[in-house]
Amino acid sequence: MRKRTAKARTIKTAISPSNGDTRRKKTASMSANSSLVNFFVLATLGLPSAYMYPAFVFGTLTYLIIVFCNSLVILTIVVSKRLHKPMLLLLINLPISDILGASAFFPHLVFSILTQNRMISTPACTIQAFLIHLYGTGNLLVLNAMAYDRYIAICNPLKYNAIMSSSIIIRIISFIWVFNFSIIVILLALTFQCKICRTNIVDLYCNNPSFIKLACGDTTVSNYYGIFITFIVSGGSVLIIAFTYIQILRTCVMTNNIDARKKAIQTCGTHLVVFLILLINTTFTIFSHRFQNVSPFLTRAFGVSILIFPPFLDPIIYGLKTKELKQSMIMFLKRHMRSTK
Repeated sequence: MRKRTAKARTIKTAISPSNGDTRRKKTASMSANSSLVNFFVLATLGLPSAYMYPAFVFGTLTYLIIVFCNSLVILTIVVSKRLHKPMLLLLINLPISDILGASAFFPHLVFSILTQNRMISTPACTIQAFLIHLYGTGNLLVLNAMAYDRYIAICNPLKYNAIMSSSIIIRIISFIWVFNFSIIVILLALTFQCKICRTNIVDLYCNNPSFIKLACGDTTVSNYYGIFITFIVSGGSVLIIAFTYIQILRTCVMTNNIDARKKAIQTCGTHLVVFLILLINTTFTIFSHRFQNVSPFLTRAFGVSILIFPPFLDPIIYGLKTKELKQSMIMFLKRHMRSTK
């Protein structure tokens, strides 16, 4: 009996994996589950097959219109020397940012509509998230700089040329892009320090809040940093806009020049509409990710509207309301049309 028992134990030991092998397999399995995934799956568009091609055409046309209108603003300001003024040199950064945001979203969207495939590689998803965050933050920073420019122009017109000199404008623009680039790189770097172990993104495009929901590690640092930069950028924007517009309004009320007052209110009104559209959509989208009782449909709708309405409306609003820019755009188009004949 003892010999049979010892023999059975020997056979069992030979067949069964060793404890070391078992541990190695478990470790490998855990490592595979917690490692960075190679692809993500974006939320479904929910389009019936009958609407697939109309949606593809609509998305493509919207993107082409956005790129054309914003490129027209950029080229008009660059080509026309009389438009090389502080306000318009700041304004040129808005269409640049709008093109970046639209280009991050629309090409993949129309491709996925046509192929009915919502998969996106990790590098492509990371680049998309980076450009979209760069666009949103960049627009707010540019609008703040433009509000400051209008404040100096209306409240301190005699000091305007000294304060808003070419060197100061270059410094402001450089600060906007360097600061914007830095905070977004840090944001995504902190998020990807956490192990991403899920693939289904709850949004229609890649963004940092969705990445955090896919992490299986501790995301405290990334969360707090995201809240901090949201508070700094969005909260700071509100304070700057509120201060400058209160001062502008006070100056407009006190001035006796009706034409100057009308022009100031018109210019600032246009700027305020653009700012509020972007701020409300951005703030709702960011904070909706932090509350589970918010409808996913509303979150996606507001998130997509950030990437459609500002890039679409900005060149139209500023092109129509800024008289110098409007005239120069018409002249630029006429010259271009004559040269192509």
